[in-house]
Amino acid sequence: MTALALGVAPALADARSANDADAVYYNGKIATLDKASTTVSGVAIRDGRFIAVGDDKLARSFVGKDTEVVNLRGRTVIPGLNDSHTHVEVYGQQASAVPLAKTKTVAEALAVLKSFVATRPPGEWVIGSSWHPLSQLAEHRYLTRAELDAVAPNNPIYLPTVGHSAMVNSAALRLAGIDRRTVDPAGGKIERDANGELNGVLQEKAVEHVASLIPPYTIEQIEDQFLRSFEWANSYGITSVLEGALRRDQIRALQRLMDDRRLPVRVGVLWAPNAAAPFEDWQTLMEGNGFSSGFGNEWLKIAGIKIVADGGMTLRTAFTTDAYPGDPHYHGIAALTHDRLLRLVEIANTNDWRVATHCVGDQACDWVLDAYEAANRQRPIADRRFALIHGSLIRADQLRRMKALGARLEAQNLFMWDKAATVEKFLGTEAANRAIPDRLAINILGIDNVSLGSDFPISTLNPFVNMYIAVTRKDSTGTVYGADQAVTREEALRMYTVSGAFATRDEDAKGTIEIGKLADMAVLSDDYFSVDAEAIKDIRVERTVVGGKTVFLRPDAKADGDMK
Repeated sequence: MTALALGVAPALADARSANDADAVYYNGKIATLDKASTTVSGVAIRDGRFIAVGDDKLARSFVGKDTEVVNLRGRTVIPGLNDSHTHVEVYGQQASAVPLAKTKTVAEALAVLKSFVATRPPGEWVIGSSWHPLSQLAEHRYLTRAELDAVAPNNPIYLPTVGHSAMVNSAALRLAGIDRRTVDPAGGKIERDANGELNGVLQEKAVEHVASLIPPYTIEQIEDQFLRSFEWANSYGITSVLEGALRRDQIRALQRLMDDRRLPVRVGVLWAPNAAAPFEDWQTLMEGNGFSSGFGNEWLKIAGIKIVADGGMTLRTAFTTDAYPGDPHYHGIAALTHDRLLRLVEIANTNDWRVATHCVGDQACDWVLDAYEAANRQRPIADRRFALIHGSLIRADQLRRMKALGARLEAQNLFMWDKAATVEKFLGTEAANRAIPDRLAINILGIDNVSLGSDFPISTLNPFVNMYIAVTRKDSTGTVYGADQAVTREEALRMYTVSGAFATRDEDAKGTIEIGKLADMAVLSDDYFSVDAEAIKDIRVERTVVGGKTVFLRPDAKADGDMK
């Protein structure tokens, strides 16, 4: 790598001056993640891109009078992290939500809710933060309508969990026009107790009946939510995100931030049109104004559309081939019929859209692959980066079908951090051990087609916890699930950097530290490659750089920006 840098640097110098970098970093252990896995000690940055990558002498040869110079003091540097599936904007929404994420019991959750309701006028909607009561609470259950009514008799309550279920009280049900005679919507369930009375729990498509009533945020509020969230993501070394399902107003807010040059994170957008719309309306949506996947630039890019095929394994709604243990007639919930899924994908494909589909259970994965194969016969999808989002219970034969299609897997090991026992309870030990098969997926698809993300707020955003699980296959209690699916440290890091760039067709622009690529990187507190495996999850980010600019600097980090 040093030789390459030395060969290129003089050519760059001829055009301007050798000593005119915007920033130079030296005396580090910089993992470039290039094809040779080269490690260097210094880099030089100009106009948001790396102009030199090599030893300290080379890097420092670009120092001019206005160059920012940083002595890394031997710290490890990695390419900027790319969360390939997240809903990070939810972090910015928490300021106005009931803080339930850290509650441990039903009583504690109800007490927090009661205190919050007391600060709101009667009739105002009360919205909860994202949480996971089935794995989080000691009772491992949802709050009931009767319990919510007791603490909030005069306010409609909406407590979403992780995007696939919600708890509501009587006031919210009345506003939604839901009573005991209301039938379950297609792809959803309105739960009832043994007497047929509504218990306040809504699953999958049924959630939309109440969610659609929530007053929308203003465009300025949405911008603020994104900025809060992105600044927080920067503190984890995250420089790019693939946003899992955005509305039109959210996309508009991102464009405004980009136009004002306020984005501290590069954003790939998965647009989430209404998959329940009539096919004629879906066709109109897909035609749009003529743009499709890939429209945008290095800061904001339309990465495709998202379709949801089923629920989640941590919620007991993943659509599975085999019946759930102890319930021979239950296979989870399919969000769409097989025929509708085929038709939606077909229309999207003919209009140049990359499709990324949420599918967790193996039966849902089969349906998605059926749709992709049908679309491929109509118009080839190879190298268009069609994706299975999650694919948590995917099988080897399904991965081979993906390989034939050129499809990719966008996975999240974090589901198993604090919810592995819940998965084991719902689906059995065998299923918990084969969930999220990283090793198998890489072996079949190749690492460029297997990326890691958090699916925040379902799980923590912390990428080092995610990589820790990928390497050790341990949950938060130290229990190992599927040891044979562990990957190496470098593979885990590549899944969070290079592989993520492939989803948005940006592998030539980011994901590695190489000359000409975007200058996105993170400086770590510890050496990711040599610390004890148990310490991977505890690594902190000292500095995050996006486009050559420092967007996060830990207050106690030592930075010698004035050293020349």
